[in-house]
Amino acid sequence: MSIRRNHLVLHLPPPCSGRALRLPLSLFMIIIHKKKGGNMKALVVGGTGPTGPYIIKGLMARGYEVAMFHRGSHELPENPPEIEHIHSDPHFRETLDEGLKGRDFDLVVATYGRIRLVAEALIGKTPRLIAVGGAVGYRGMVQPYANRPPGMPIPTREDAQRIASREEFEFGWLIRHTEDVVMAQHAAGHYNATMFRYPMVYGPNSLRSLEWHIMKRVRDKRRQIILPEGGLTVLSRGYAENMAHAVLLATDKPEASAGKIYNCADEQGMTVAHWVQMIARAMDWEFEICSLPGQFAYSAGDFLLYHNSVHHQIMDTAAIRQDLGYRDVVPMQEAIALTVQWMQQHRPDAAPLDYTLEDRLLAVYNETKERLQNIPFTPAPVHHSYAHPKKPGEGRDHRNR
Repeated sequence: MSIRRNHLVLHLPPPCSGRALRLPLSLFMIIIHKKKGGNMKALVVGGTGPTGPYIIKGLMARGYEVAMFHRGSHELPENPPEIEHIHSDPHFRETLDEGLKGRDFDLVVATYGRIRLVAEALIGKTPRLIAVGGAVGYRGMVQPYANRPPGMPIPTREDAQRIASREEFEFGWLIRHTEDVVMAQHAAGHYNATMFRYPMVYGPNSLRSLEWHIMKRVRDKRRQIILPEGGLTVLSRGYAENMAHAVLLATDKPEASAGKIYNCADEQGMTVAHWVQMIARAMDWEFEICSLPGQFAYSAGDFLLYHNSVHHQIMDTAAIRQDLGYRDVVPMQEAIALTVQWMQQHRPDAAPLDYTLEDRLLAVYNETKERLQNIPFTPAPVHHSYAHPKKPGEGRDHRNR
């Protein structure tokens, strides 16, 4: 018996001499625990964000005894009361080592903290790590003009170009560096690792609560809403329960997901305008969308990732669908409605909206719209480009096609 690259290698006796059975360490650990009659142990680093409760409950449903590793600065009532809490800081190696001292786990799901330090601290403590990062490590995600032409590839696959250096964009480089650290531990055989690149996550306990910015306008009975370029930008988003489902699929299929990094997002994309309209519809409201050039839509900056440009950000999710069988567990329209319902019951402490600024922009919009409407214009008739002969043998038709 020997261990090679994350596998237990069993050298078989006669009559199978000379052959070896490669057994994944993660599977071996599960077999040993089941044979001993013990529960499988899982650690969730984080657990108080939007996907945390869904991940924890999903692990418990799979038979895991779950512990949470987090700072303890806030708790969620949605998390089951029976889970263990390890209160320590996942941002520093010394506090990670202190909190993990003497502990080992069959599975670790890391969604919070400095994941590159978490990955190193877990060496020798687990055969399986699933880590969550983001998509800002892609070149062009936050700085669209770093690409030529500007913007992201559409859709953006997992092998798209990433930030090359700290000097180019520090935060994006740190995300990329974290991915490299996790995958290096996998390649070294310390554990079986998988990573996910979360999109803009929405749903209960969302940190940014962007939907509330729309809901507040509805509650204040605002009829007009400014959107950059008419809200035609398509952004990949992910409902919290759907993104947790993606992570849990990797726990079910450790071999299929071994050593891989996946984009994840709701199956259906939506424009910013769709997003606004679905939120309004869930509150029985309708906006007039007022389109302004992106650089002047000051009051709508929060509707774009990092107050960024209007370039599309569409993640290619073919890999997770093919490898892990991902499908949304909550359809988009239902997810939006559930998010609105939750926020109506848990009003977030969001910054007040600047209606003075917005009204000044709307005044310019309405004045310009009226002036444009007074310019006479008759659109040319539109016909398809193919000939439509009236009888056999006719050369050009009645439209000279």
